[in-house]
Amino acid sequence: MSDQRIPGPNEMDEQLGFEHENLEGWIPSLASEEEVRTALEKAFDYRGDVTLTLNSGEKIEGYVYDRKTASSLSESLIRMLPKDKPGRMNIPYSDIAAVAFTGKDTAAGKSFDAWVKKYNERKAAGETNIGIEAEELE
Repeated sequence: MSDQRIPGPNEMDEQLGFEHENLEGWIPSLASEEEVRTALEKAFDYRGDVTLTLNSGEKIEGYVYDRKTASSLSESLIRMLPKDKPGRMNIPYSDIAAVAFTGKDTAAGKSFDAWVKKYNERKAAGETNIGIEAEELE
């Protein structure tokens, strides 16, 4: 049996070519269809709230939990849990004039590797009753 260290999830992502971006505060340009699609795909992957400005001028802040892509922007849509309204919303890509990554990225610094490091530090410091329970989100 080998003593090779197994890479953590972030290291495996990096080996596979995935890049972890800090999107908090980013306001992408939506000048082309490709930029719209890219920004909304990143909004789906983001673990914080985004603020969408619609063509009507209305602003909606919330969490993007799903998206449906199609051949046209009018047939593609974002599924969102609005921050200040009950229920869920479906918003066609074609209705979105701007996207801003306004909420705190709750996944930032929360990789499994970071958790293991913190666990080992606490264990080495003599703490007991440290388990695998997740920390509370702010």
